[in-house]
Amino acid sequence: MAKKNTRNNSKAAGETAVPLSAFLPTTRAEADARGWGQLDFVYVSGDAYVDHSSFGPAIITRVLESHGYKVGIIAQPDWNDPESVAVFGEPRLGFLVSAGNMDSMVNHYTVNKKHRHEDAYSPGGEAGRRPNHAAVVYSNLIRRTFKKTPIILGGIEASLRRLAHYDYWSDTLKRSILMDSGADLVSYGMGERSIVEIADALASGLSVADLTFIDGTVYRTRSLDHVVDYVMLPSWEEVSASKRAFAESFAEQYRASDPITGKRLVEAYPHGVYVVQNPPALPLSTAELDAVYRLPFTGRWHPSYDASGGVPALSEMRFSLTSCRGCFGECSFCALTFHQGRIVTARSQESIVEEAERMTAEPDFKGYINDVGGPTANFRAPACAKQLKAGACTDKRCLGSEPCRALRADHRDYVGLLRRLRKLPGVKKVFVRSGIRFDYVLADREGGETFLRELVDHHVSGQLRVAPEHVSDTVLAAMGKPPRAVYDRFCEAFDDLNREAGKKQYIVPYLMSSHPGSTLKEAVELAEYVRDMGFNPEQVQDFYPTPSTISTCMYYTGLDPLTMEEAYVPRTPHEKALQRALIQYRNPANYDLVREALVKAGRSDLIGWDEKALIRPKRPKATGEGGNGKRAGKGPKRDQRGGASAAKGAPRPAQSQRPGKPPKANGRKGGIRKGR
Repeated sequence: MAKKNTRNNSKAAGETAVPLSAFLPTTRAEADARGWGQLDFVYVSGDAYVDHSSFGPAIITRVLESHGYKVGIIAQPDWNDPESVAVFGEPRLGFLVSAGNMDSMVNHYTVNKKHRHEDAYSPGGEAGRRPNHAAVVYSNLIRRTFKKTPIILGGIEASLRRLAHYDYWSDTLKRSILMDSGADLVSYGMGERSIVEIADALASGLSVADLTFIDGTVYRTRSLDHVVDYVMLPSWEEVSASKRAFAESFAEQYRASDPITGKRLVEAYPHGVYVVQNPPALPLSTAELDAVYRLPFTGRWHPSYDASGGVPALSEMRFSLTSCRGCFGECSFCALTFHQGRIVTARSQESIVEEAERMTAEPDFKGYINDVGGPTANFRAPACAKQLKAGACTDKRCLGSEPCRALRADHRDYVGLLRRLRKLPGVKKVFVRSGIRFDYVLADREGGETFLRELVDHHVSGQLRVAPEHVSDTVLAAMGKPPRAVYDRFCEAFDDLNREAGKKQYIVPYLMSSHPGSTLKEAVELAEYVRDMGFNPEQVQDFYPTPSTISTCMYYTGLDPLTMEEAYVPRTPHEKALQRALIQYRNPANYDLVREALVKAGRSDLIGWDEKALIRPKRPKATGEGGNGKRAGKGPKRDQRGGASAAKGAPRPAQSQRPGKPPKANGRKGGIRKGR
């Protein structure tokens, strides 16, 4: 089905007849057609080439182009063939290497470490077109052929591995990516500012070894004589030997993630090698951000992918609008603090409206803007005025368990933007699908209700997805999320406004199992919430320990790095399966796991016949088994209890006629909240 949609998008894209010359060159022939001999930079990417502003490689290459540099792109080279990275020969200034928009390991594997079958960033969704740890592999491939050419790593994969980090897939610590890749520099974070400084320095004749002064970069050195005002982190030997030392190192890195207050960090390795992280680069101003989004992106995948059906990831992004960067929400399991930072910067309304107007002129635009947002949709400014002058606080969160008293919650600009977009000719509906930070809505006492009313009236189509993630206050505190009572208040306000508007729209929550801090007790609490809501989640996200998050540090060390207090960690596959099964307790295939979990948690009271019970005392037989149990491992059919027809209110047998079935959900129905 995904490939069918992709091909439809490809056909539509072809109707606009974007010439090949509008793209940056991907072959020697395309470079020759521009009259380019030696290129300044060659960008090697783990993604297919999509020239759209939602794709990091497109932004960096267009920014360099706008500064007069000749850039070619090698997308998804054959990592077993050195010739695949020699398409353009040796670049004058250097190779730029990125795994792409996603971390290659997350791209390849589920949280259970099973191979994914599709890759949305590859032609036709085909998996397997990039290696594991792509940035390291590509860099080593280049170095074997071009011994002295500068190599600069960038993108999310390199950014989050810039210093020693925990690698979930091997269950080990790994060194800084500079140590394993053979590269010269890492440009971390949102790299527009640092990449131009790197390019200008190299173009001026400086050696890459001399580029030790650029904010937002990491480099290797054998001497600290020239390094000033730095914090010495625990060495590689220390963090390898002590999980506590690793947690202490991570906490120092976290405190240094602000561009104004962040210190220079040094990490020592054996044989007299040091990895030095310069402070983060300043975020782009609104004017600078506007300039980036006015660059001549074609908004298309490269025409060479048409025959494959195009690149699926573009489908949702093509008619979406990025309005901001950065996030002061600081969810513990999110890497945004390390990558984009806590200081929110936003594009101007004029810039976004201009892009929307160009969008409406596309022949295949159907009138629907899929999203207007960013890391968090309803953030359009820094959390407080202090952040732009003194930086984000290192000792407290802007939101977290409760909003900081200095937080400036204000939705007026975002509401004004949405109103302008709705009025554009040709626009039928503007959706808001990026995450809504619901505690920020409630913190805006003057404009929060106005925003929520506008959301209900104009920007939701049936369901609003939000991310409470859990309902146990213990787990929520570990996640950096507000208490459950805040989410309940938001849901009540949303229900009330829908009832006033005469609409039947519902909240669908994202839920996460097995996050650090969650014992079986908290997992049962979440299952009871699912029961009371009548929510029947078909998919549940297990906590995924990705590099450089607070939660991943907790997972590896068993310590909260910000407090150094011990944190419970569900670690074994079986315990994770128990916690996940509790959320999906209605699935007959999960019966044995749910029963085991309830007994272990001391909650056998939830095994019974009353409305509060999660499961019956007897194992159910799935409909259509015929006594052989063949469907037991396949989950319930769509017309069984809790399936699609159940959500639509299809009639069911009386409870007494269904021995062994899961009990009827109470309080809510249809898998979502209903009006009170």
